[in-house]
Amino acid sequence: MRIIGGKHRGRVLATFEGEAVRPTADRVKESLFNILSSRLYGARVLDLFCGSGSLGLEALSRGARQVVFNDAAKTSVAILKKNLQKLGEEASVTTFCHDYSLCLDLVQGKFDLIFLDPPYAMDAGEKALKKIAQKGLLEKDGVVVYERDRPFQGEIEGLEPFDERKYGKTYLTFFCRKEQCL
Repeated sequence: MRIIGGKHRGRVLATFEGEAVRPTADRVKESLFNILSSRLYGARVLDLFCGSGSLGLEALSRGARQVVFNDAAKTSVAILKKNLQKLGEEASVTTFCHDYSLCLDLVQGKFDLIFLDPPYAMDAGEKALKKIAQKGLLEKDGVVVYERDRPFQGEIEGLEPFDERKYGKTYLTFFCRKEQCL
C-alpha cells in the first residue's frame, strides 16, 4: 500500500499482517482521489474507520489542511501512528481510538470530506451516515464517501446520494447535504 499522489507520492505505508483488515485497493483509491481532487486543498477531513490511515493520509498528501482519524482497534491506530511518523504529518492530525458512534459524539466542527470505510460485515456505515446528518457534521458543500461491497439502497434523512461508482467488488457512494444536492 502506498501514497498515490501529492507531496508524499510513492511513499510505502505500513500495513496489516494477514487478511483480517481490508485496505482500499490502490486502483479504487486512485479513482476516488481523481474524483475528489478539486475538493482536497485546505479541506478538513474525517477518516472514521481509518484502519492504517490510507485514505486520510492520501488526503493530507494532496493538500488537506487537517485530518481527524478514528478506529476502534488499537492495532489499527498503532499502524496509523507509525505511518504518520514516517510521513512527518503528526502535527496536522487528531487521532481517536473509539467506537465510531462515540467519535462522532466527540468531534468538533464540520468537515469538508468524510470517509466511511467500515468492515463490510459490520452494519455501521448507514448508522454513521444517520448520525453525521443528525449532528450536522458536513460542511455546506461537503461530501461523504461510503465504501462497501454492494450498492447503497435506502434513504438517510438530511443526506442525498448523488453518485455511485463500482470498482470490481467495491462500491463508492457519494453523499452531500440534501439541500445542497438539489
